[in-house]
Amino acid sequence: MSHLSILPTVLRNEDLLAQALTDLGLPVERGGDLHGFADQRQAVTLRAQLPEGLWLGWCQQPDGSLALVSDLQRIGRSRSLQQLIGRITRRYAALQALASAQKDFAQARLELAL
Repeated sequence: MSHLSILPTVLRNEDLLAQALTDLGLPVERGGDLHGFADQRQAVTLRAQLPEGLWLGWCQQPDGSLALVSDLQRIGRSRSLQQLIGRITRRYAALQALASAQKDFAQARLELAL
């Protein structure tokens, strides 16, 4: 039986995460619940639907970080979970670096090429 898992992350900016997911071609929704086995439910602040119809979600933690919420066992059956999380994290980091550079070099034009 699979169930929802909650994993801590270092991600903190919900808008950057939403942009990273969108850039990777995943439809993003703000708010809602993820449903697990039986009647397990977890409220999330952001969620993205994978092509297989499964969901990844993130919920705000007391320290300001965003924890990943998902049925990791089920997702792991249909795709490389480690690779997926790596792609999301790398895209988020690139967007975060661009945002930081834009602050430091306000007159410059910065863009991220895929």
